[in-house]
Amino acid sequence: MIGAGDEQPLLVAERLSKRYGRQIGCRDVSFSLYEGEVMAIVGESGSGKTTLLQLLSSQMEPGAGRVLYRMRDGVTRDMAKLSEAERRFLFRTDWGYVHQDAAQGLRMGVSAGANVGERLMAVGWRHYGRIRHSATTWLDRVEIDRDRIDDTPRTYSGGMRQRLQIARNLVTQPRLVFMDEPTGGLDVSVQARLLDLLRGLVADLGLSAVVVTHDLAVARLLSHRIVVMKGGDVIESGLTDQVLDDPREAYTQLLVSSILPP
Repeated sequence: MIGAGDEQPLLVAERLSKRYGRQIGCRDVSFSLYEGEVMAIVGESGSGKTTLLQLLSSQMEPGAGRVLYRMRDGVTRDMAKLSEAERRFLFRTDWGYVHQDAAQGLRMGVSAGANVGERLMAVGWRHYGRIRHSATTWLDRVEIDRDRIDDTPRTYSGGMRQRLQIARNLVTQPRLVFMDEPTGGLDVSVQARLLDLLRGLVADLGLSAVVVTHDLAVARLLSHRIVVMKGGDVIESGLTDQVLDDPREAYTQLLVSSILPP
């Protein structure tokens, strides 16, 4: 069972807070994420979910609190105390980040194969044939025709770009992936296909993930646990099915009734 026994958490948020002047980005947020667990952060626009994701992924410094991460050697480190070089290496190896706009996570002017291969080169791969073979394998895994390996992402559809961004992130077998509205802006049929793919990859690879989404159907399909945010505060959290099927807070009840079908 995830988080059972003496298992140490992979990622810990301790009383994270962030303000933008008088506006609260997030306030006093704490939780632990375990290996193989997917956590969804949900809420309306302005609820603080993207701020929290940026704090967790060290793209923003907290005003208070800290983020702890258990490295591959088993040592838990305070993210604020890592050097810039250590943080960059972590993003190339152990972490992935899937943007809502795939163009932010891809190099649009180079080939699909180079987009995937670059991350392998960043961790020391040098043999061209091996890199290309791995890139081709990953295009297969994310359901992109291998004949498109030398085409640039500019020639890809929105759904293909998102799948390529996923391949680029997962090729180095990270332990933790951050996802910011991974199906946002895509057609419903494309969303369904992408969600199916993501769910399979997360299960097959035993990934941990933090997924920000406004779509509770996405949260239900992908996550084990859910965090509901409003005005920068976590107002409810728990197992995803329990929270969505029997929400305690009025705000969560409103979200569920307005977004999820009866």
